[in-house]
Amino acid sequence: MRRVTLFVNGTSKNGKVVAVYGTLSDLLSVASSKLGIKAASVYNGKGGLIDDIALIRDDDVLYVSEGDPFVDPQNEPRVTSDQHGAHTDWLTLNIGGRPFTTTRSTLVSKEPESMLAHMFGEKNLWGNTQDEHGAYLIDRSPEYFEPILNYLRHGQLIINEGINIRGVLEEARFFGIEQLAEQLEVAIKNTQPPEDHSPISRKEFVRFLLATPTKSELRCQGLNFSGADLSRLDLRYINFKMANLSRCNLTHANLCCSNLERADLSGANLDMLCSNAEGASLKGCNFEDPSGLKANLEGANLKGVEMEGSQMTGINLRVATLKNAKLKNCNLRGATLAGTDLENCDLSGCDLQEANLRGSNVKGAIFEEMLTPLHMSQSVR
Repeated sequence: MRRVTLFVNGTSKNGKVVAVYGTLSDLLSVASSKLGIKAASVYNGKGGLIDDIALIRDDDVLYVSEGDPFVDPQNEPRVTSDQHGAHTDWLTLNIGGRPFTTTRSTLVSKEPESMLAHMFGEKNLWGNTQDEHGAYLIDRSPEYFEPILNYLRHGQLIINEGINIRGVLEEARFFGIEQLAEQLEVAIKNTQPPEDHSPISRKEFVRFLLATPTKSELRCQGLNFSGADLSRLDLRYINFKMANLSRCNLTHANLCCSNLERADLSGANLDMLCSNAEGASLKGCNFEDPSGLKANLEGANLKGVEMEGSQMTGINLRVATLKNAKLKNCNLRGATLAGTDLENCDLSGCDLQEANLRGSNVKGAIFEEMLTPLHMSQSVR
């Protein structure tokens, strides 16, 4: 019977003495059990690959690997132990081609649940691949790994100028270093400018208008114009969809073909909107001011506008032009429509309770599915 001493490839400690019998496969099976690895290859002390059991002599020293090339055990880092017996042996990591030398305790102690701690907490537990110099190969970015290694060394987050903090965050997440990842997320949040919800001024908006061709649609969807003075401006073809136009001064502004769908017009000054709003879209707009102030569109040119679903309680549309306009399902309760041109206007589904329609032109107007019936006192002609 022959006896041999087995070591894990690249090491000369914690060897196991085993009996050699049967085939090479039997020896690999015993090595797997004794060394706790998936044995695939056996080398002699000079790095020669053994492929036949007959080549093994009594008292040979053999090195077993999981299929990786032979690593000379003389290149193994020197192991020392502190007074508590913790791992302090030195090792080298090859991160994306750049070597980093540190101790096992550095990788394990600070974040014991991290990937690095699991990789290096117990020797060869993961069977980490090594290069020709014995450094452990890890395919990650070296510039982002350096701040992480320094954090594991002294517990402080220090990132040199020119290093993208988001890249360091991704590496921290990859290696499972949760405390560092939380610090990085806070640092990123603190570097971002606060969201600016302040209203756009007239000066800023005029600058945008001057830089935009007359018939090009200026996209102002969802912007905040609260309290802005937009009077007498050419606002044709502008998309104000869902914009905040509350308390805006739109006196004499030209809103021809503009889109005001679902815009907030509560408290806006629309007095004497006589110039032009023809063809504009005001679907779902809110003309109601919480303070009770009524919107005033007296004499406005709203020919062909789309105001479907708008809230216009008490609005003043006296002598306004709404020919061919679409006011379906609008709330016009208490509205003033005296002398208004409603020819071919679609008012189906509207709430016209207490609305004043005296002297209005309703030729061809649609009053289907009204929420409340029209009374004679409202005097339409």
